[in-house]
Amino acid sequence: MAFPKQREYWLVSGLLFFFFFAWSSSYSLFSIWLHRVVGLGGTETGFIFAANAVAALLIQPFYGALQDRFGLSRKLLVWIGILLALAAPFSIHIYARLLLENAVLGAVVGAGFLGFAMLAAVGVIESYTERLSRCGGFEFGTARTWGSLGWAAATAVVGVIFNIDPNIAFYLSSISGVIFLLILACLDLKAFQQSTSAVPYLRAAPVTSHDLLTLLRLPRFWALGLYLTGVSGVYMVYEQQFQVYFASFFPTAAEGTRAYGYLNSSQVLVEALCMLFAPWLVARIGAKQGLILAGAVMFTRILGSGLADTAWLIAACKMLHALEVPILLVAVFKYIAFNFDSRLSATLYLVGYQFAQQLTAMLLAPVVGYGYDHLGFAQVYILLSGLVGVCLLLSWRLLRADPPNAFTKTVHADRNADGSPSSSPA
Repeated sequence: MAFPKQREYWLVSGLLFFFFFAWSSSYSLFSIWLHRVVGLGGTETGFIFAANAVAALLIQPFYGALQDRFGLSRKLLVWIGILLALAAPFSIHIYARLLLENAVLGAVVGAGFLGFAMLAAVGVIESYTERLSRCGGFEFGTARTWGSLGWAAATAVVGVIFNIDPNIAFYLSSISGVIFLLILACLDLKAFQQSTSAVPYLRAAPVTSHDLLTLLRLPRFWALGLYLTGVSGVYMVYEQQFQVYFASFFPTAAEGTRAYGYLNSSQVLVEALCMLFAPWLVARIGAKQGLILAGAVMFTRILGSGLADTAWLIAACKMLHALEVPILLVAVFKYIAFNFDSRLSATLYLVGYQFAQQLTAMLLAPVVGYGYDHLGFAQVYILLSGLVGVCLLLSWRLLRADPPNAFTKTVHADRNADGSPSSSPA
């Protein structure tokens, strides 16, 4: 039967909206907050981002394995919601003070909180939504659109209120966390479990440690990891202090911060619109080609940012983000579904996608931050684009093409970790 309750779809969309609203409120102007409020330079900011990456790196495999074991349970999401609700008191009264008094201790403590609450949690929210979409019969990209809208709404507000009082942004995060928990309490998981599209997943054998270890022996897992590390991961490093560079094109820091808020909000609104069409596009060009296309857009944006010499050109590069993210998200989940066990989608997404990004950020962020201080943003962007280009060419050769008629067949969850059918559980 068809998915019975549109109410549950809207609740899932609400979860995405308020999670991304909370995350954006605290993190969309994070590097500017470190520069202007805390008083850190590019090198120190790079180390803060590296610490955040290390924390997310350690948490993501744990989160992925735990969510795969929980299945449709919302337990892990409750924990994330509680942390979001604590964003304001932590950031204002603990994190900022620690960074001022002891930068190393502040970086470690802050990285732990941000990793558990946001940086690793985003993979849990997105993979959980993708799993519910398979069980509930709706398109992941359609629901994920509301996450983009949440980020856009928060960024538009934060870009203005940051110049009034940066602490207001953290209070918005906490309020959003409370709303996230309220929506989660209203979510009726029976509506998903009773859907006929959920039957293959619910009857599949439970995830075991052997299934997780099997992934490490698959060449296709490492090929995907190369793409996500060398293409998507490098892009994440490029993005970390981009708002600082963008603001430098304006006469004053306040004007640049406000302009970035409007630009980022506009970009994410366009991103939300593109998210509606991304499933259609990826279905026609294939998951592998979708990954390559997203990587090509990333390469263009990074190189363009290094060559741009006006605020309008750098803004145009920023808007390319609206095209690449929807294609990347949809293509990653489709690629995972075609090549791996769908029961391990959370582990694959958090380890293959989020983990790879954070690993790259951990290794490159301090180096790139040093480069910003000594070479300048433009030169570093050109070097990063070269690295992305090399990894993109390797990925074009190593990633697997979609199986024949992949988008016209149902991908069931009862498969082994290597993608082969499993025996039915007793």
